[in-house]
Amino acid sequence: MGSPTLRLGRLALYCAWTAGLMPVQLVGLALRRRWTSTLPVFYHRWCCRILGFRIRVIGTPTHDRPVLYAANHISYIDITVLGSVIPGSFVAKSEVARWPFFGWLAKLQRSVFVDRRVRSIATQREVIGKRLAAGDALILFPEGTSGDGNRVLPFKSALFGAARQGEDVGPVTVQPVSLAYTRLDGIPIGRLYRPFFAWYGAVDLVPHLWSMVGLGTVEVVLEFHPPTFLSDCGSRKALAEYCHSRIAGGVAGALFDRRQPMPEPPNHVVHSSFGAELSEAVTG
Repeated sequence: MGSPTLRLGRLALYCAWTAGLMPVQLVGLALRRRWTSTLPVFYHRWCCRILGFRIRVIGTPTHDRPVLYAANHISYIDITVLGSVIPGSFVAKSEVARWPFFGWLAKLQRSVFVDRRVRSIATQREVIGKRLAAGDALILFPEGTSGDGNRVLPFKSALFGAARQGEDVGPVTVQPVSLAYTRLDGIPIGRLYRPFFAWYGAVDLVPHLWSMVGLGTVEVVLEFHPPTFLSDCGSRKALAEYCHSRIAGGVAGALFDRRQPMPEPPNHVVHSSFGAELSEAVTG
């Protein structure tokens, strides 16, 4: 299923685009430039366009800092989708740092790598807490793994403890974000075709990626739900339950939404915005 020509064209553009911007981000990080937090948004936004993903955003990302975004996890493409809208860093499993290519990209976006083993939780909360104390925006996948896209797995509440207020950390805003892959070329994606986008279980990465990039235009619904604070929820477990409830409802609403998909933007509109987006990315 899918076009081999489309696969090759998209992958060639993606690799060229990535190779061109990686040194720019690396130099920016070395020089401690502020625009290193916004350049990844510009990068991911154009990756979505290259790979055929169109993002429909519902709600508004909070502008509060520090902030911990909690999102459901379906695929490695979630990084590009969320990164195209949120100027932040991801909380990723420690083994991601050792992956070729994707690990390099994660480091360039200043990802926080955590060991999710129980004995390491306190240390990981401290690491995340330090980044939040510095006023950062972090994106957490509380499921701890990726799912099939049909439902939201139970949340692990341990890392929500990093959102506590302390001497070095002011009030940390926590905003739930739901993500759903909803339409392929305008046709609703049902259970049969959702595995083309969901990467979970023992599925090999390379064959899955090769299959996915040969498909058409995919609509992704990204919904930002009302933010809250750990102090308002009373405990990290209650905070995890609040985020899970909001996200599960958002995913269900997106998957069963029968409204018309957003129209494909004309090519001249997409390309004419490049200069303005680049200027915004490097000036913050």
